[in-house]
Amino acid sequence: MYQKIRLSDLLIHLLWIPLVLTSCIGDDIIDDEVDPMLRIINPIDTIAFDSTYQFQLSYLNNIGREEPIQNVNWTSSAPTIIEVNSDGLAKGLMTGEAFLKAEVEVEGEMISDELLIQVGEQTTAAVTERTGTIETTSFYTLEGSFSLSEVEGDMVLAIGDDWKASSNLPGLYVYLTNNPSTTSGAYEIGEVTIFEGEHSYNLGNEVGLNDYEYVLYFCKPFNVKVGDGAFDN
Repeated sequence: MYQKIRLSDLLIHLLWIPLVLTSCIGDDIIDDEVDPMLRIINPIDTIAFDSTYQFQLSYLNNIGREEPIQNVNWTSSAPTIIEVNSDGLAKGLMTGEAFLKAEVEVEGEMISDELLIQVGEQTTAAVTERTGTIETTSFYTLEGSFSLSEVEGDMVLAIGDDWKASSNLPGLYVYLTNNPSTTSGAYEIGEVTIFEGEHSYNLGNEVGLNDYEYVLYFCKPFNVKVGDGAFDN
């Protein structure tokens, strides 16, 4: 039986069509490879005189996944000031400073990480807080500063008071990752429920300060990236 449709109803239906078709428009990611990376994940800027410090390494492959690595070559630019053995155990011998370098060959290419370290009265961490800025990679508003630091024994990701995100993003989730193109292998923090202003995520002790290189925002239901931010330090 023929049914009349009012012009106003028809216009409403037509307006919904582009909204549905464009839900969560973001990056069309084709290449999700990253440069392999060797990182010293517990850096210090000072080592106490006549004490030792065990450095730890992380190797990330060409998709940002951590893999075991062997045959790392550790060297000191001034072995009379700081010596380091083949396992990355360093010792401060006299006042001064030296570059410590970890280097390894992967598929014919040398990759490395390096630190400038002083010998002083006490051993001190090089970084206690990491910071960065979130930028949109889509048509949606997504911006703000962030920091990662340890607070009372827990790692906390704090989003700054300059945070803004489109509240109509369906299923917006935040991650930590070493590959800003994908959530595969990323640490899922949770769904975003605050779209403007300062807030934070308590990560407990599951994440280390230097485990990840990026904060990443994805529209989870559509598996579409909408923004990211690299740590500056």
